[in-house]
Parts: sequence; structure tokens; C-alpha cells
Amino acid sequence: MRAKRSVRTWPGLLLVLTVTVLGTTAWASGGMASRQTSASPGPGVSRAAGAPPGTGAPPGSGAPAPAPPKADDAVPAVGRAWPLGVRPLVVRGWEPPATAYGRGHRGVDLAAAPGTPVRSVAAGRVSFAGRVAGRGVVSVELTGTGEPPLRTTYEPVRPSVKKGDEVAAGGSLGTLEPTTSHCSTACLHWGLLRDRTYLNPLSLLPAWLLHRGPSRLLPVPGVPLPRP
Repeated sequence: MRAKRSVRTWPGLLLVLTVTVLGTTAWASGGMASRQTSASPGPGVSRAAGAPPGTGAPPGSGAPAPAPPKADDAVPAVGRAWPLGVRPLVVRGWEPPATAYGRGHRGVDLAAAPGTPVRSVAAGRVSFAGRVAGRGVVSVELTGTGEPPLRTTYEPVRPSVKKGDEVAAGGSLGTLEPTTSHCSTACLHWGLLRDRTYLNPLSLLPAWLLHRGPSRLLPVPGVPLPRP
């Protein structure tokens, strides 16, 4: 009787073992498939070649570069005098660079002889008067030009003013020093900034001053000309 019960039991045990083995194999295969799926991007996700994981951007990309300096149409024409008193020859004009750190000319160069008086183009307050890299520099914050205020710079200048001095339009700032390597001939470099953005200093001058030449004495009828 015991032998008959053993013979009947073995088929059932084999069936249970077979089901258990097949179930374990299927579970292991499903787990590996799920891990592979979670490790790879989905069909709608792409990553740039060489990008650090999770960024979606090429390596080495940082903050966007600052915008290049631009001429400001809103610069008020508050100038009431040329920096050299009369309209001078512009040796080199305003040349805004294509990028913030690109090549260009961040101001204008005005021809003048060393010792020529240098004047403030508009009323303001001296924010700096001293030497920078061996050159005399004067900066003036212009009154009534917003916040931060417009700031004019003049170099190379031997200052006759100091920081904090109030100056009127046409007021003396100092005298022109001998030209350094900036100009091939003697010149004054005149600049304009708002905060750290360079602007065209000529935009400070109203049309009547920008296009007016030096004064000339004309002959008066009936009045003899002076002898040379």
C-alpha cells in the first residue's frame, strides 16, 4: 500500500517543482528587463553627444555671454560744450565691438596739443580723478541722466579737480597730457558709459553743437581790416 501511494505522489511533486522553476525564471527575466528600461532614455528623450548625464547640453557650456555694447537711443543730449572748448578734428570715431569683449573703439579720439584745457561737456560731479596704468583719467557723473547716471571719461589728462567736485558744463577738468600709445598723434580719448555699458559720447551733443565749427571773424562793411 505504501509503495502504491509513493508512485501516485511523485507525479504531483514533479509538477509542483516544474511550475516553481518556470515561475522563478520568468520573474528574474522581467526584473532585468525593467532595470534596462529605466536605465535608458525613453523614446521621446534625447541627449546631446558628450553631454553630462541629465543635462541635455554639450559639455563646457556655461552662462550666456554678455551682450555687446550698443548705442543707446535714449541718451539725453545734455552736452553744452566740446571737451576741448571748440569743435576739434575727430581722429577716430565710435566703433562698437561685435561682442562684449571684441575689438572696437569704445569712445572717440579728438585731436589736440598737449597742454590744451580739457572741459566737462555737461554739469556733473567728479567720480574719479587720478592715474590708471600710468595715464591721467578724469570721470564725471552727469547730473539728471537717470540711475545709474551717465559717466563721461577723459584721458590722458593732468587733473585740476578731485573726486567729489561739482563741475559746470564747460568747466575745467585739467590739461591734456602728452599722448601715450593710444593715438599716433596728440589726442584726447573721450568716453561715455552707463554702469559698465559703453555708449557713443557724441550722442551727448545736440545737433546745433555737434555740427557747429569754430567761430570766425567776418569783415564788417566800412570797417578797415587790421594790419597783419
